[in-house]
Amino acid sequence: MAKRKFTAEDKLKIIKEASEQGVTKTLAKYDVYPATYYSWRRKLKEQGEDAFSKGVTAKQLKELRHLEKENRQLKELVAEKELLIRALKEARSKKS
Repeated sequence: MAKRKFTAEDKLKIIKEASEQGVTKTLAKYDVYPATYYSWRRKLKEQGEDAFSKGVTAKQLKELRHLEKENRQLKELVAEKELLIRALKEARSKKS
C-alpha cells in the first residue's frame, strides 16, 4: 500500500470535520489512522496551523522543547538572583 500524502488544507479539514461529526466516522471516511489524526491534532494545538505548512521535523520539535525548558530554567535563575539582590539591598539599607 502506497503512503498517502495529505496537504495542510486536507489535515485541517479532517481535524475540523472530526470535531464536528465525530472522529471515528471522519477517519473512516478519509481512511486515516487514529494515531495519525491525534498526531495532527496535537501538532495543531502546540504549533498552530503553520506547523503543517512549515514541515517541522520531530528532531526540530525535540530541540525546540529542549530550548524552551532551558529558557524556563534560566528565567527562574534570573528571578532567584533578582530576589537575592533585592534582599541584600534591603539588608544594607536597614543597617544604614
